[in-house]
Amino acid sequence: MAKGYIMGHITVQDADGYKEYVEKDTPILTALGGRFVIRGGQSETVEGESLMRHVLIEFDSYELAKKAYHDPEYQAVAEIRRRNAESVIILVEGTD
Repeated sequence: MAKGYIMGHITVQDADGYKEYVEKDTPILTALGGRFVIRGGQSETVEGESLMRHVLIEFDSYELAKKAYHDPEYQAVAEIRRRNAESVIILVEGTD
């Protein structure tokens, strides 16, 4: 079965507010089976335009990634991110 991913591209506008989001989203997403593969770190946009921060969370399947993103507890915490950052969040199915 192909893995599933939540991919986020983010530009933080309020670092303190975003820190609260990170503290609260991590236990929720890991409890739902997520494994953080990329979370910030050094990056270089070599083509096109991009937001500043990149996050990749791996799940055992695309369906589990979708379920985690739409989880009501996560969505409540996601409001903190939305207030403190510009975000593009993408659900992606991996290859087998």
